[in-house]
Amino acid sequence: MTDFLNEAKSHFSYTQTLRRDFHAHPELGFHEIRTGGIVAKELEALGIEVTKGVGKTGVVGLLEGAKPGPTLLLRFDMDALPMTEETGAEYASQNQGVMHACGHDGHTAIGLTVAKILNAHKNELAGTIKFCFQPSEEGFNGEEIGGAEMMLKDGVLENPKVDMTLSMHLWNEKPLGWVHVAKGPVMAGAEEFKIKIIGRGGHGAIPEAAVDPVVCAAQIVSAAQTIVSRNVSPTETAVVSFTIINGGTAFNIIPQEVTMQGTIRTFEPQVRGKVVKRFEEIVKGVASAMGCQAEVNVKQLTPALINADEVTAKVQESARRTLRVPQFTHDNTPYLTMGAEDMAYIQSKVNGCYFFIGSNNKEQHLDYGHHHPKFDFDEQALINGAALMSAAALDILK
Repeated sequence: MTDFLNEAKSHFSYTQTLRRDFHAHPELGFHEIRTGGIVAKELEALGIEVTKGVGKTGVVGLLEGAKPGPTLLLRFDMDALPMTEETGAEYASQNQGVMHACGHDGHTAIGLTVAKILNAHKNELAGTIKFCFQPSEEGFNGEEIGGAEMMLKDGVLENPKVDMTLSMHLWNEKPLGWVHVAKGPVMAGAEEFKIKIIGRGGHGAIPEAAVDPVVCAAQIVSAAQTIVSRNVSPTETAVVSFTIINGGTAFNIIPQEVTMQGTIRTFEPQVRGKVVKRFEEIVKGVASAMGCQAEVNVKQLTPALINADEVTAKVQESARRTLRVPQFTHDNTPYLTMGAEDMAYIQSKVNGCYFFIGSNNKEQHLDYGHHHPKFDFDEQALINGAALMSAAALDILK
């Protein structure tokens, strides 16, 4: 039986070198030209058939097994975030205002390591591995759709038709030595909302002659908090967060309008429908009651990410055998995060499993959260991610 943990350890220098290079040269979504070029070059060096430009800057590699069988898609995201890095690491970003603050540099390096490992075991595969290196997981970045939808639009699930998927995330909310593989929902569906409250501007000293959209906005924020507490069952889950409020130009001017933005997160479709409906009713109702007009736009960014039972059960068994160190845990206890992930679009079409690999190390001060300017992770997590992804893929296509 193959010892994938030791195989991943033997490739650690390769994985770490790639990860640090990607980290030092981060690229925003749909601009992953350098990153995608390296990915394509590394896959081609293994003799893997490569297609570039899938979903604008995505890269797809096909590894044929020795025998016919299903097609398994392994997805790894490549994009960085529009942030200024503050880690002080020797491999810190060289691209001002752009940073790998979510671990996608690690995901890409893991993906190439998995390609190297599975290529060495291709005679044991009954089926095809489709390596999917995805752009723009973090958002639309000027496009109407994000990276997963863009790759779907370009037919990433066809030629050959994909039967199952695996994907993962290095997870700095949990320590090195933790892995979670669970059935059912694992990440929330996300909506972005934009609101414009239109009142009647005037002098700050004569409020009775104006219709104040600032006061109206404040009431809307307060009223919207009752959606979760009074319209969603305590056994269900939802989040309504206002994150941007803009309005006004001077201390003594009541503005004509105020704009607000934020997000709604849910796991279940029926909860999503209820929350969105009540949100729109409350915004428009409060605005009307206060003499304002409200324009509301709620846009779905991703559905909830839900793991399929059969595929997840196979990954759980791979984890039990491969990550044999006692501190590793893998069970069906739900580990839910209200973070969103556009892999949900792919898993809504094909059964798959998305798992988490713990990556923080408090003793080394590598415990800042995702999207923090000091985000970094314990690189030993790269070994765990590559080992489990390789083992699970081979187990599924054995």
